[in-house]
Amino acid sequence: MITFIVNGKEQTVEVIPGTPLLWVLRDNLGLTGTKFGCGMAQCGACTVHVDGNAIRSCITPIEAVSGKKVTTIEGLSQDTGHPLQKAWIAQDVPQCGYCQSGQIMAAAALLAQNPNPTDADIDEAMSGNICRCGTYQRIRSAIHQAAKMMKEGGR
Repeated sequence: MITFIVNGKEQTVEVIPGTPLLWVLRDNLGLTGTKFGCGMAQCGACTVHVDGNAIRSCITPIEAVSGKKVTTIEGLSQDTGHPLQKAWIAQDVPQCGYCQSGQIMAAAALLAQNPNPTDADIDEAMSGNICRCGTYQRIRSAIHQAAKMMKEGGR
């Protein structure tokens, strides 16, 4: 039995040791916003936060999050009211949308540590997140917009 906090709610699961966090989130807890992309931590589609740090849930064994706080895209905001989500919509970032939850979670971790990132900061922080549709310029613009919104009193 592993107990951890997901999106502010304590959860206890009984799964095979070594089960990746991704599959526990999706299959056991029904949180399907976190996506499976490559299974090797190379694409970023499975990005979630553990104690505020962006991690790849596809390679993180469930034991690694015991007693920790996990935030998924569902926990970022109850109403898509997070500045990143608003900026993503305003900048029309998604095309297919598959990678976007991982992109947003990586961007949220960046803005939590660096509220005023440069283009170079964004490019570095987001380099591990792949968008097959190629919306990188809109992603960068949305991150800048969200940073501005947060400075002006957004969440």
